[in-house]
Amino acid sequence: MVLGLLLPWLCASIGPALAHTGGSGFMLLLPTGYYLAGGTLAVHVSFILVFLLPARPLERLAAARLDLGEIRLPSRTFCSALSFAFLLLLLLAGFFGSADPRLNPLPVFIWSLWWVGFTFVQALAGDLWHRLNPWIAPYRLIMRLLRRAEPSLRYPDWLGYWPALLGFGGFAWFELVDLAPDDPDRLAVAVLAYGAVTLSGMVLFGGDIWLARADPFSVFLRLVAHLSPLDPVMVDAARPDHRRFYLVPPGCRLFHLPPMPMSGTLFVLLTLSTVSFDGLSETFWWLGLGGINPLEFPGRSAVTGLNSIGLVGMWLALAAAYLLAVALGRLINPALPAGRAAGILVVSIVPISLAYQFSHYLTVLLVDVQYAILALSDPLGLGWNLLGSERTYVTTSFLNNYHSVVMIWNLQAGAVVAGHLVAVVVAHILSVRLGGAGWRAPLGQVPLAVLMVLYTLFGLWLLSAPVAG
Repeated sequence: MVLGLLLPWLCASIGPALAHTGGSGFMLLLPTGYYLAGGTLAVHVSFILVFLLPARPLERLAAARLDLGEIRLPSRTFCSALSFAFLLLLLLAGFFGSADPRLNPLPVFIWSLWWVGFTFVQALAGDLWHRLNPWIAPYRLIMRLLRRAEPSLRYPDWLGYWPALLGFGGFAWFELVDLAPDDPDRLAVAVLAYGAVTLSGMVLFGGDIWLARADPFSVFLRLVAHLSPLDPVMVDAARPDHRRFYLVPPGCRLFHLPPMPMSGTLFVLLTLSTVSFDGLSETFWWLGLGGINPLEFPGRSAVTGLNSIGLVGMWLALAAAYLLAVALGRLINPALPAGRAAGILVVSIVPISLAYQFSHYLTVLLVDVQYAILALSDPLGLGWNLLGSERTYVTTSFLNNYHSVVMIWNLQAGAVVAGHLVAVVVAHILSVRLGGAGWRAPLGQVPLAVLMVLYTLFGLWLLSAPVAG
């Protein structure tokens, strides 16, 4: 975890070249053209079907909910304190444990189990990060010690989501471009620096507003939580830990989000562009642009400049394409509100962003879960075997088995297609709500739908393209 403000420090503290825990999809040795055509066609046909359906049945489906009962959740401060204590143990292992990133708990937990695995859990179970965020408990302790109930400053409205945007950009650069994001010492320092910035912002501007607007991970994970089929509703303001849970269609909670300002819109697009560029940066095509032979890949130091430009360029290109699609939609349907349409429709990008993260990092997660068990067995690299695990426990045999490879590749390709299908439905319902009745309302969705179909093709190509490393 890092923040964009750490970028100068990251540039200055270059260390040995280590690969980050990111990974790409399989280059499946099958006629992948069928997958590309089939997946793209599925999204295209789904748009046509949704386009022809009346809006009322879809609205009723989106409003469907099943009462699952009331639950008392554990205290937010208690959950955060446990999370903070665990983070301190991870930092201790980062500074004093094994120098091998695979056998040190900190890199494995931060990059794989938290950033990848926890994000998937968040999408299924709802906003767990709201309670597990490790900075809540120390923030409340600091405020109590200061004997203050209110923050020192008011968070300026004009600041919007710009701090979160810069923070996520810095995080992406550290993960995808920096030479040694897995180095335990450097990662531990980065986490501490990020924590210092986060706690300072919370104390100055207030914990809730800072996490809701300025913290990149809280903003991203809260958006992902709106994909969950579980909708928690506060029962009574006097009982803040009580929630009544409802089972709802996945993604329908996105309709309750307020319109994003431009900074929020660009933030959502950045979350998708970064994981897309992670896949693109490893392809033979991208390396060829830099004059690098992918079969003799010289290491990340050779592509630092190229990938820095590509990371920003990918985001700018996606942002331009999205804003153009929304602008064309407004030309077709002038009823779409000027200045608000882009900030409302952008939530339809969230399921695509999650789908790309799932498909891109699935294989990494399957392998690193095993390394996490090894790392926890000997967190300080002292030869312990606390969990009774052996080094031979780690297996990648499923990557060499034809049937398991096909199954994993189908899961990855299916996730890309499913994410786009949900996005099409969400965008359609939002467009109808914004654009009103008449024949222009559905036609105004066409430019954004075309962008989604083309991005489906791009995502499936990334999964099947040959990669270096």
